[in-house]
Amino acid sequence: MLSDKASMDKLRWIMAQLRDPETGCPWDLKQDFASIVPHTIEEAYEVAEAINQQDYTELEKELGDLLFQVVFYSQLGLEQKRFDFDSVVAAICEKLIRRHPHVFADESLHTEAQIKANWENEKAKERASKSPNEDLSILADIPQALPALSRANKIQKRCAHVGFDWDNIEQCFEKVEEEVAEVKAELNQSDERLAEELGDLMFAVVNVCRHAKQDPEALLRAANNKFIQRFETVEQLALETGKSIEQHNLETLESFWQVAKKRSQKQSN
Repeated sequence: MLSDKASMDKLRWIMAQLRDPETGCPWDLKQDFASIVPHTIEEAYEVAEAINQQDYTELEKELGDLLFQVVFYSQLGLEQKRFDFDSVVAAICEKLIRRHPHVFADESLHTEAQIKANWENEKAKERASKSPNEDLSILADIPQALPALSRANKIQKRCAHVGFDWDNIEQCFEKVEEEVAEVKAELNQSDERLAEELGDLMFAVVNVCRHAKQDPEALLRAANNKFIQRFETVEQLALETGKSIEQHNLETLESFWQVAKKRSQKQSN
């Protein structure tokens, strides 16, 4: 198998060798489901970073790393007689076919809204089947570990699916303005109340993003990258004067920022 052409079978064989109790890798043998989670999250972010950078050579490698995480969990499941790679594949195949009746069955779903509604309905059925004797909240299975912006977006989408949503984006802006006023009112008051109102403001901004059909997590990630790029220009401009950035006053730094802003706008045009 070692000299065989790369394939899923070969990857699964490699994983089995790494976990062999007698000849396997000491590090791999020490791992369990919980200990691998941070690595899985890291690999997922590295995939996202490669896509953001449009580095498709790196993306190929990062996708391999992410795939290895699935194989690792599947090997642990096999060892504990809980599940294996084949059952993982079977589960996702069944789910995708069931959630796409407009592709694999005779149901007609023509618009994006209809497709999304069907997707949420299927997920609701799955939640009900997990706990048939319980009246679970539609928000019950949204992971706590999701990044906060992504979790807020998912919460709002679930609520919108059952009709609990603003009618239009203008109402979302009105809510943002209301929350801004409440933040201002708490600026010189209780830190606890201020923190709560700031959280409400951020949640309201996510609503605006959602109604604009934008992913808030991706938007903030892009804004972070844009700021870093512009600030690095500010640092370079400061160094070109022969002084460190700390030796310049805010007015001068702001002038550098405007230069950096114009440069980045030219590059994007």
